[in-house]
Amino acid sequence: MKNVEILLRENVRNLGKVGDVVKVAPGYARNYLLPHGYAIQATPENVRALERRRQRLDAEEAQRAAKIEAVVNEMGGLRVETAQRADDTGTLYGSVSAALIADLLEASGHAIDERRIRLESPLKSVGEHIVEVHVHGDRTANVTVAITALGDA
Repeated sequence: MKNVEILLRENVRNLGKVGDVVKVAPGYARNYLLPHGYAIQATPENVRALERRRQRLDAEEAQRAAKIEAVVNEMGGLRVETAQRADDTGTLYGSVSAALIADLLEASGHAIDERRIRLESPLKSVGEHIVEVHVHGDRTANVTVAITALGDA
């Protein structure tokens, strides 16, 4: 069978991005891509129209990436502090969880969902701990969490 050339209207995983002209099996084009609106026939007029759309989408993607990079840079050097009850050896009676770290980050002006905070286990000792925060995609920021012992009066 001879492959057909089609023009992608949407990003299709393992096939291409918006505006790409790709060769696919006729059945794949006829039964899946064309009926679902993921692709159209690759005519010169359609290619020109989708090229303009692709430029707009690329500009939006660049803007989104710049915002993500700004958040990563802003959070990169962030330091949050908390005081917890601890024994003489510096072991906490409780622990500092992702939820508490999310609350500390929110208090410092960064609303982060606790599921984005990467902790292998809750922090259980006094000191400074580096915690990874997932921002978007594969972008993460390292935040310092400083835990001090709460003085008993």
